[in-house]
Amino acid sequence: MKIDKKVYVIGGIVVGALLIVLIGGKLALNALGVKNVDSLKARMALNRGVTAFSAANYQIAARHFEEASTLDPELSDARVYLAYSTMMQYQPGFDYPENVAIAEKALDGFKDVLKVDPANSTALQSIASLYFQMKKMEDAKDWHQKVLDVLPENKESYYTIGVICWTQSYEPRLEFRAELGMQQEDPGPIRTRGRLNRNQREALTEVAGEVVPLIDQGLESLEKAIEIDPDYDDAMAYVNLLYREKADFAENNSDYDDLLAQADEWVQRALDTRKRKAEESTIETFTVDE
Repeated sequence: MKIDKKVYVIGGIVVGALLIVLIGGKLALNALGVKNVDSLKARMALNRGVTAFSAANYQIAARHFEEASTLDPELSDARVYLAYSTMMQYQPGFDYPENVAIAEKALDGFKDVLKVDPANSTALQSIASLYFQMKKMEDAKDWHQKVLDVLPENKESYYTIGVICWTQSYEPRLEFRAELGMQQEDPGPIRTRGRLNRNQREALTEVAGEVVPLIDQGLESLEKAIEIDPDYDDAMAYVNLLYREKADFAENNSDYDDLLAQADEWVQRALDTRKRKAEESTIETFTVDE
């Protein structure tokens, strides 16, 4: 999140405002959008928070933003920045209680913002991101959908939903392969490998019923991301991975080969896109240097 310092740079404005208080009193403060002395103090605290945040001093920033929101509960940006400063203190991948408590506090802060401003895109995207970092994939998926309800052209949310669907399909597929004695590198499809007994066939049907809809959801989401940005090579790479997931659940070798061929096409498309973007970047660099 990039905090716009210009909005809250208070330096000379504070001095001017204080002079106006002495000269013109309450009416002059109101003209500046400052309701009272606490409101002015809140904006000063907000400015200090912005400075600390910009210096990556997130704990100090959070204290200033909390002071600002206490002094002026109607200063909505203070609540957003407070939650975001808290979020920046969270360390993804570490589940010790204090770290989880930081994430939960940030989530509560963003949700409080949404109670007043349900369409606040910063809060929505931050909650979705936090749940993803916490590996709460269904929650992350749900909140990215809420982001899309507000920002329907947000390619990152479509992309992340695709990544989540791949994550949710990959592990069950590998676990089932392992139960059948198949290695990760063994070719598929699963159905045609060896002689599955009745229980194994029933189990395969159950796993496919859980996983294939996730794969299809992921493909749909990634394809929407690519519609928004035709050069979205990271999304193309995950389309490839999801086609390989789907191939393993193919009914026969012919369908398996067709799905792998589609995966290969997306690999090549991603590589071609990355190469072209790198070449364009090089040309642009030389042009600027000249």
